[in-house]
Amino acid sequence: MREFVFALEYDPGTNPVADALEAHPDTTVRSLSCHVTPESLWRVDHATGSAEGVEALEAAYREPSYCADCLVRNDCGADCETQVLDRSSDELVVYTYWDRTDVCTSVPHLALEYLGEGLLFETYREGRRYRWRIVLGSDAPIHDFFDALGDEVGECAGMEMLRLTDLDPDRTRPESDDALPAEQRDALRAAVEHGYYETPRRIDLSALADELNVPRSTLSYRLRRAEASLATTFVTEDDSLETLAAGH
Repeated sequence: MREFVFALEYDPGTNPVADALEAHPDTTVRSLSCHVTPESLWRVDHATGSAEGVEALEAAYREPSYCADCLVRNDCGADCETQVLDRSSDELVVYTYWDRTDVCTSVPHLALEYLGEGLLFETYREGRRYRWRIVLGSDAPIHDFFDALGDEVGECAGMEMLRLTDLDPDRTRPESDDALPAEQRDALRAAVEHGYYETPRRIDLSALADELNVPRSTLSYRLRRAEASLATTFVTEDDSLETLAAGH
């Protein structure tokens, strides 16, 4: 088995969810499940962020023109159902389902066509960036799929291939590059290189955001998420080592 990770970067006005996330950089969406057949697609997404961001995101999901993951820019004519499963001031869980028409296509449908059945999908959305992780067979024709995806995406989004690796069953923990989304990893690396974590700091958050050409709130959010992930990993691994040592 292998994992294939890539990202789409939606242009303004081509995807209402991307527009809402861009306007509220403290809000992100992670898939809880994503399933596809030749005729349909259904998924459950979990969004977290500010109250304003979650509200804007819910409105984007409910737009009549929005059809989850459909790459057709014009009205594809699909019958799309959206249902909120859970809602609080800073969290949103949304179920979406659509029946495919003759003109509909999506990342999961193309993956099913080129890579075969038995695929696992995981997605993460932040701003206009939409990161996909697909677990698939070792002999699946990745490049044929990626070329076809480029043809379907057209001018509505940019594409970036991030990683293609074999899944190692003997690996006990994810490698450091796999532990964080690319956006958080890049922000953390830049913060270290510019002296943000030194005492005293060589650069403050606003100046670092200017260096990276991103909003200050976006950079702050990415660093907080990265720091939380690394801290959780450290504590988990430290507890595991203590348990192992106690056993001896």
